[in-house]
Amino acid sequence: MGFFDGLWGGRDADFDSGSAATNSIELTKRHHQVSLTKQGAATGHLRVNLSWRMRTSDIGGFPRESLFRHPFKALKPAEIMGHGQSMVNVDLDLGCLYELMDGTKGVVQPLGGYFGDVNAAPYVKLSGDDRFGSASGETMYVNLDHREQIKRLLVFVYIYDQTPAFDRTHAIVTLYPSNGPRIEIHLDERHPQARSCAVVMIENVKGELVVRREVKFVYGFQAELDRLYGWGLQWGRGYKSTVDR
Repeated sequence: MGFFDGLWGGRDADFDSGSAATNSIELTKRHHQVSLTKQGAATGHLRVNLSWRMRTSDIGGFPRESLFRHPFKALKPAEIMGHGQSMVNVDLDLGCLYELMDGTKGVVQPLGGYFGDVNAAPYVKLSGDDRFGSASGETMYVNLDHREQIKRLLVFVYIYDQTPAFDRTHAIVTLYPSNGPRIEIHLDERHPQARSCAVVMIENVKGELVVRREVKFVYGFQAELDRLYGWGLQWGRGYKSTVDR
């Protein structure tokens, strides 16, 4: 994707409404933003969740076997690959670059133990580090009662110290506002060599909190995301301890 792909154009209702059955909004390339303020959801705790599962065994899609030769295949659900020893070990991590109105900048992420604080600056806190892709995934909380202090938040996902495997996973970042439908961003583009992805920007635009889909894959880590969005932080190599949670 080009750098200017996905920049929002200012239309008031530029988002997918989702369905009544799922009560969700899916941000897409075409409809890539939603206003939390206009939905009355710019207060309380915004929950941001990352979950993922392995793709089907055929990385290119579902097996295309003839139904005439295997007529009962149509009744069998697609087999999902588990996290076995034969699989690439994928450890997706959720993180957030933050910039506050007073100029303070930093990162919230499992790497280095920067879990943040929800009741004090940066008003963003990561609940823990899921290393195995459990059903609950990883969750981050943003305290929108301090929205006046927040300038912009870039939520990103990266693969920690393992083989790049975004093409082997189906990852979803879901935002749960205090009011209204949840907001889903699917990381379903195939970038097999990418190690990081800028997923969504939450930005304070003249007092209005806007959520904008980014989904920009990069081949490096946080430093490359930093350069792409002009954060200006200094980065060094970090490691996880065996007890980081």
